[in-house]
Amino acid sequence: MHGAPLVEIANLSKVYGSFEAVKDVSLLVSSGTIFALLGPNGAGKTTTIRMLMGILVPTSGTARIDGLDCFQDRVEVKRRVGYLPDEPVFYDYLRGSEIIRFSGEMHGLSQEQITERTVDLVKRLELNDALEEFAVNYSKGMKKKLALVCAMLHDPALLILDEPTNGLDPFATRVLHELIREKAAAGKTVFFSTHLLDQAEKLCSQIAIVAKGRLAAHGTLEQLRARLSSDSTLEEIFFSVAGESNSGPVP
Repeated sequence: MHGAPLVEIANLSKVYGSFEAVKDVSLLVSSGTIFALLGPNGAGKTTTIRMLMGILVPTSGTARIDGLDCFQDRVEVKRRVGYLPDEPVFYDYLRGSEIIRFSGEMHGLSQEQITERTVDLVKRLELNDALEEFAVNYSKGMKKKLALVCAMLHDPALLILDEPTNGLDPFATRVLHELIREKAAAGKTVFFSTHLLDQAEKLCSQIAIVAKGRLAAHGTLEQLRARLSSDSTLEEIFFSVAGESNSGPVP
């Protein structure tokens, strides 16, 4: 039994000139949920996430996290959220350990707390040998793992992960899945976007599918299967609900 909605998106839209990146999307995500946002390229997933993080201001509608407006209260929202962007960017000539320390201090953690909270994460993600290396020398996968440590450091109530396994090898991907399940078991909420339908099918308790900026389907896997048949795979459901609405080119 999940709690009250932690994420509330109501009639959310983002327009760039004549291009509607997100069109009138409404979603509720309860505490303790592993929630997947699925969609083709250009469907509006990253734009939605950037509005949740207060990076973009909505054209219309609202996005709230823990009752706080994601744009107006974005500083306070960031205290409650751990964010992993698809393409993490760091200062090139800071070492991994310095980036972790900087991130922890920004959240008011002491050096002792930072060390205590990162030891297990760094070990599981096999980052130990890279911590004294400059970020400019990190591969995409290493940057993703470092950003994941920073996102989890302050033990947020909500993790927002944009294509979290993009660039990760199979070993790191398995660790990420373990961490996601552990966070949800501890009552945390995980909201992530992905192109990998099999991952969403294995991990998630709630799924939303977007196409061309619109919400095409939303619910549990069982609820989504009711649209086709009880033994439908998520891949079959995805192409059924997103294929027709995405048949034309997306800017």
